[in-house]
Amino acid sequence: MPAPGLVDLRSDTLTVPDDGMRAAMARAEVGDDVWGEDPTVRRLEEEMAHILAKQASVFVPSGTMGNLTCVAAQTRPGDEVIADAEAHVVVYEVGGTAIVAGIQLRVLDSVDGIPDSEAIAAAVRVRDIHQPVSTLLCIENTHNRRGGAAIDVARLHGAARAAHSLGMRVHCDGARLFNAAVALDVPPAALVDECDTVTVCVSKGLGAPVGSVVSGDSETIDSVRRWRKRLGGGMRQAGVIAAGGLYALEHNLGRLAEDHANATVIAEAIGGCAGATLRRPSVPTNIVMFDTLEPAAVLAARLHDEHVLVSAMGLRTLRCVTHLGVDAAAARHAAEVIARVLS
Repeated sequence: MPAPGLVDLRSDTLTVPDDGMRAAMARAEVGDDVWGEDPTVRRLEEEMAHILAKQASVFVPSGTMGNLTCVAAQTRPGDEVIADAEAHVVVYEVGGTAIVAGIQLRVLDSVDGIPDSEAIAAAVRVRDIHQPVSTLLCIENTHNRRGGAAIDVARLHGAARAAHSLGMRVHCDGARLFNAAVALDVPPAALVDECDTVTVCVSKGLGAPVGSVVSGDSETIDSVRRWRKRLGGGMRQAGVIAAGGLYALEHNLGRLAEDHANATVIAEAIGGCAGATLRRPSVPTNIVMFDTLEPAAVLAARLHDEHVLVSAMGLRTLRCVTHLGVDAAAARHAAEVIARVLS
């Protein structure tokens, strides 16, 4: 738990289960999930598949494993995957797609991280013996390094349909998909109905301690499940942690708008500071990113001394993330401290 008076805005992965979630986890009915016999895991998978209107789902230990298994299941070694230059799969997954799946990434630089149909068409390789085959488009919603941008249905459909028309499949890194759905006021399924696979994290804004859920068509999910086992991600009595995910879906979806409102308070304070340039995505959510004149590490250290923790995302870029561990009063206090330090 955070120390009294400390406001931790480093990430929404820092949430901890509340008493109700802990109780649900303690009483979870369990079995061996590798054998397909953990009823709580199966309920979580079925619930996520229902919410996203997909045929099947599989529970994985992390979003990084979820993305990797989806890439591996939908490509062959030597293929090329198209993704945004700032995407999680490019920046934060330790080259796993190259090392494990044997693919190379072709990166694009797009507004909010979502390429339009023309950019996708230009990036797809010509069918030539000298070039890799473009087989998968990876998109991210919300987009972390693009300031938590929520990508609307029209733009998602445009990108996905362009990829499909060119013979590619589409994977959505939807680690914070429910944040996007709340910000855009649309059902989560509407954001991924043109995507072949999607990974949703239950341990970020939803507040569960561990795990992500991958959803898609039954055949692809069968392959993802095999890749999960191959990577050492097969879990036994995993219902203990899946119960946290189920509790989160039942209790924590409705409060995501509070995180967005708290992030707006912080963003408005930063926006009024001459020493910072706020990155303003088309549709913001619970992430606030801003560039500074001073080194990010120096400012982060000063804020730490003031008991406000933020992340340095680059030499002169800082990030704040609101979550269920930060209430409105804490957000207002953090906003005041950040504004004072920046000024």
